[in-house]
Amino acid sequence: METQQTFIIIKPEAVARGLVGEILRRFEAKGLKIRRLAMKTIEPDVARVHYGHHADKPFFPELIEAITAGPVVIGVLEGPGAIAHVRNLIGATDPLKAAPGTIRGDFALQNPYNMVHASDSPETARDEIARFFGDE
Repeated sequence: METQQTFIIIKPEAVARGLVGEILRRFEAKGLKIRRLAMKTIEPDVARVHYGHHADKPFFPELIEAITAGPVVIGVLEGPGAIAHVRNLIGATDPLKAAPGTIRGDFALQNPYNMVHASDSPETARDEIARFFGDE
């Protein structure tokens, strides 16, 4: 299986609830390596670009408000099949549909407050890593 890098955002609600360590522990317990990690606040202009594919949806303003509401932890995880593994660990986007044992299934109550964002493809991961970490 190909070694990949993927991008994650531990969202403001998870940071506020003190779940950063638990979320990162789950990724590490799976065998994924943390390659980059930072805490920051996402500016609205960056959030609008990041979630631009949802710009025409009615929930877009709430999504931007939620992701910019406080500090987030951004990171790059690496491992064999990292993108699929991370997506499986975080669970379905809708917390009501996320299986127990997943991050969203265990901790999230409603959208857009679903605890974690994760890249959904190698191209998206590459773009998101560049957007948030630049050419470091």
